Amino acid sequence: MGAGHDAVARELARRLRAGGHEAVHRDVLELLPARVGAGLRGFYRTTIRHVPALYGGIYAAFFRGGAGPRPGSAPFAALAGDRLRAEVAHERADAVVAVFHLAAQLTGGLRARGRLAVPSAVVVTDFAVHRQWLHRGNDLHLCLTPDIAREVRRSLGRPAAACGPLLADRFRPHPAGEASWRRRLTADDGRPPVLLSAGAWGAGSRLGATARLLVGAGYLPVVLCGRNERLRRLLSRVPGTLALSWVDDMPGLLAACAAVVDNAAGQTALEALAVGVPVVGYRPIPGHGAEGVRRMAALGLTDYAGDPWRLVQCLDRLTSAGPGPGRRAPAGRGLVRGDVVGPLERLCS
Repeated sequence: MGAGHDAVARELARRLRAGGHEAVHRDVLELLPARVGAGLRGFYRTTIRHVPALYGGIYAAFFRGGAGPRPGSAPFAALAGDRLRAEVAHERADAVVAVFHLAAQLTGGLRARGRLAVPSAVVVTDFAVHRQWLHRGNDLHLCLTPDIAREVRRSLGRPAAACGPLLADRFRPHPAGEASWRRRLTADDGRPPVLLSAGAWGAGSRLGATARLLVGAGYLPVVLCGRNERLRRLLSRVPGTLALSWVDDMPGLLAACAAVVDNAAGQTALEALAVGVPVVGYRPIPGHGAEGVRRMAALGLTDYAGDPWRLVQCLDRLTSAGPGPGRRAPAGRGLVRGDVVGPLERLCS
């Protein structure tokens, strides 16, 4: 779903290949029969963009824990079982690694039933680890932080370790494109640029109102609309706002901004922290977005603003030194760059 899981898969494959291994990337949605996966992706995209309250209800029913029997995605994931097993046999794979929760249910179910002969690991990409990430059949869970890994071990009684975020090396302080983006963003009136992230699909709540709030507070809202061209056109009409479509040079853009306003606790928030830009969670999307944004703040990685006044207050404090080397404090200092290849090598051996 979106672009974040694909980015994690690409970086994991790159690190494995750098370690001398082969890596084959498969989309679990494409393993489902009769274009079921495409329908599922389309439904999710439409719901997140246009009916977020419905997704919140689905998340509460299928993803959160609770007493008594709870519906899950394991029967749905099982539809891809035969094709995954055929892929494993064709590639002569030594392990299968899931980077999406539906894939984690698929591999865990196959391992539990003895239908997957090779070990399976799960790279958990969320800060709020909902129950669809967790299946006792999987052999190993690799998590963003040691705290999350401890929670997974307690919940499952299975091995879990912290591997840190899987980000490309280009996400580091002062990347190559920083100066070019800073010239573009500060060419007019010198307002501090603040990035509003809406993900690859351009999903968010009242983004126009947030942009107007930031303009009124003396900031330049730079809105990442992803591939949502309709959203980009709408936000381009907000005076004092720069609305961008898909951006390839994300490290440079992030580094040129004074802060990031995030609504999903996803890959963009992690990329910002790696570059050294502070992040404020605000108006998160329902479900995993809301829980993840609050969890990142609870871990001390980001701030969380529960209302417009608090958002402006956070930004005023975080951007007091402006973008660049004089920034008030290093962002993301609680994140570790752990080892992901070593645990997988040991799993295979």
